[in-house]
Amino acid sequence: MADTIQPVLSIENLTTSFKTAEGWRAVIRNINLQVSAGETVAIVGESGSGKSVTALSTMRLLPPGKARCEGKIQLLGKDLLAVSEAEMRSVRGGSIGMIFQEPMTSLNPVFTIGNQIAEALVLHQKLSWKAAEAEALRLMERVRIPAAKSRLNEYPHKFSGGMRQRVMIAIALACRPKLLIADEPTTALDVTIQAEILHLIRELQREENMAVLFITHDMGVVAEVADRTVVMFRGDMIETGVTTDIFAAPKEIYTKSLLASIPRLGTMGETESPRRFPEVDAKTGEVTEGREMKPVAQSIAPILKVDNLAVRFDLPNGRVHAVEDVSFDLRPGETLSLVGESGCGKSTTGRTIMRLIEATAGSVAIDGKDVTKAGTKELRAMRRMAQIIFQDPFASLNPRMTVGAAIIEPMLSHRLMDRREAKERVAELLDQVGLSAAVASRYPHEFSGGQRQRISIARALALNPRFIIADEAVSALDVSVKAQVSNLLLDLQEKHGLAYLFISHDMAVVERMSHRVAVMYLGEIVEIGPRAAIFDTPQHPYTRRLISAVPIPDPTRRGLQPPSQREEIRSAIRPHDYVPPKRSYQEISPGHFVQDTAASWTE
Repeated sequence: MADTIQPVLSIENLTTSFKTAEGWRAVIRNINLQVSAGETVAIVGESGSGKSVTALSTMRLLPPGKARCEGKIQLLGKDLLAVSEAEMRSVRGGSIGMIFQEPMTSLNPVFTIGNQIAEALVLHQKLSWKAAEAEALRLMERVRIPAAKSRLNEYPHKFSGGMRQRVMIAIALACRPKLLIADEPTTALDVTIQAEILHLIRELQREENMAVLFITHDMGVVAEVADRTVVMFRGDMIETGVTTDIFAAPKEIYTKSLLASIPRLGTMGETESPRRFPEVDAKTGEVTEGREMKPVAQSIAPILKVDNLAVRFDLPNGRVHAVEDVSFDLRPGETLSLVGESGCGKSTTGRTIMRLIEATAGSVAIDGKDVTKAGTKELRAMRRMAQIIFQDPFASLNPRMTVGAAIIEPMLSHRLMDRREAKERVAELLDQVGLSAAVASRYPHEFSGGQRQRISIARALALNPRFIIADEAVSALDVSVKAQVSNLLLDLQEKHGLAYLFISHDMAVVERMSHRVAVMYLGEIVEIGPRAAIFDTPQHPYTRRLISAVPIPDPTRRGLQPPSQREEIRSAIRPHDYVPPKRSYQEISPGHFVQDTAASWTE
């Protein structure tokens, strides 16, 4: 970019402080960056490093009186720290669009999706409500929300995590802003939709010459989209430069550890079992390849057995076939990963196993006992044996309870120990997930998204369960913490024989964590088998599409991704009288089954 061109965003010596009992405490210090029209600058770093605080400072969304910003934040030459709050309201959503990290807490639960998208257009573009709703429908279709017209008047709680994130992107892009701040915009999205959204943002960026400030922990996404990269660590900018230079020759040890922690497809070789993530020496930056975990004996009886599971939800104009005829089993010490697009039924399957959603048909047996027919007493005993780590850590933690109280509650409720022992156990669990025992007295809103996810994992481990459903358990974590927590889950599995149903859209993590993989599409399993078989010789066209859409963490290979998928995702809504066909499967190799593609892919 030429030096004479005025940058869209210019941040100079930004220091943001929060008020504490001891006085003002700086959480980001002397941040300097610029984003020009048509340019994408990525901010990367651990959760809690100050990435999101930098974005919230730019939008002036931090609580007045409790936070203060010093320095300059200029949008096209206008200092945003000097303008009135009324002027900032016209900037937010108009000149600056922002995609927030947690879509469920960013969307208003009492307004329809269509209303929330249209509101931005009415306020900033001065459209009539009728015109705004028509544009809202077009935006929903553009971010590939299936059956958009019928879902325009639905509420956020009826959308999956990935679908809600797409709605947030539609709202942020509605007014074609000069600057888009994207705070983890693809965290909740599977790889195919992630590729589509990145393509969409780049397309709009070219059309509008839009500047993009991209906050992410996914170094594959950084390699794919960023012209320049800023690395943050504990509130400081420690390295910045052209993205290709940062990847090729990082100068700081922390940057080297970030890049070494990236899970890469195709690095497992002939390994049959999961492998720990590479470990990085904090002083030297030396990388040690993680060891292979022990294999699972197939002679062991399954702890979980799911047979012909179906979950359907009735709507006025049809029925959602969320899960249809799903069968699999899971042994102690084994990890079975469920992968597929958001809305394909992964999370619904996990919640139904825990009886948080009632099954329409089929059976779920945990340790030989059918959960679907269990009474209150049996269900309580089962939930001590089986735990779930939810997708949205903020929504799953009580905002009025300290995190220590949230972790201690299940131990006291199940009468496993007295309060003194439980407090000691809380400190041990927090330490296991990389947090200090001192944070137990803090509330969920005082943590970053990644830190909240670690707290959720600590709570799931509190009862020493035998089986854990990990619903996007590491999706909110930056790459270095993702590696640490994934290694923690693998170590706990090896030590205690834990079984994991690992629900994820991160194919590179799935390849490293799994013994077996099941691929879901429109509520059905289309392919299931050993990890090596699924990744090395995928048979179903949808499986091949998922794997090919994984971003490559190498900026020199930018643009080598397959062309963006343009067809609309088919809807799982069927007429009330629809009778699902019985699917047939072929066994390609021992334990590797693929659904008849002629039926499932073209129907």
